[in-house]
Amino acid sequence: MSPGDALEQFSQGNPAPVYLIVGDDATEMAETANAFEELIEEGLRPFNVDRFDGGDDKVTLGTVIEAARMFPMMAPRRVVIVQRAKDCLMPKRDSQAAEKDQEAFEAYLSEPQPHATLVLVAGNLDKRRRLVKSLFAAAVVVTCGVVESLEDAEQWVCRRVAASGPTIAPAAAQLLAASTGPDLGRLRGDVERLLLFAAGQSAIEVDDVREIAGPVTMHDDWAVARAIERGQADLALRELALAVESGAAPV
Repeated sequence: MSPGDALEQFSQGNPAPVYLIVGDDATEMAETANAFEELIEEGLRPFNVDRFDGGDDKVTLGTVIEAARMFPMMAPRRVVIVQRAKDCLMPKRDSQAAEKDQEAFEAYLSEPQPHATLVLVAGNLDKRRRLVKSLFAAAVVVTCGVVESLEDAEQWVCRRVAASGPTIAPAAAQLLAASTGPDLGRLRGDVERLLLFAAGQSAIEVDDVREIAGPVTMHDDWAVARAIERGQADLALRELALAVESGAAPV
């Protein structure tokens, strides 16, 4: 499930008891976890939102379970967010206490509290482990940072811009994605530049993208040929359109 779909599910009053946030984009994972907190009314967050850092030696799966079992106050649901959950899901040192906590957590996954939503930000986990297998089976898995195609890139651009406030025209998102390609690092940098350029605007249009990208960035003489060699017809056509828009004469 995408971050946007998971947050929409929660906001519509039909949240899952456990969300597992995975992927390679640490920024998007953190932003997604924060967005879950923001779905709780601001004045009620101190009573109904708990945040933990799994990298803290004092934080264990037992700590997380205890927080999830607390009843919400003046709200239908509480949210428990665990950053760096990998550290407590897969502790570096085995101990009887850790083993007991893992057994208790597996039991919780089989019967989660109906009044709590547990959000685990875990990055990449070893799926060979029994507890991890149980977690993937029980949780709604939210994948961040998967950008393998231009369509993925466009969706990522739209989500990132929307998270910052303004809207972006579909053609503008398409142009930025095509000019950058499915490269998450470049996408993030270009979107940040775009947001700075368009600061104060309620909507971002194609002309804004052209201003921050520029014809040199947008036009790669060999991009069309590389796309054809890889059999990516959609990418080849978009690169051709970009080349023409940036002033190149079709041959």
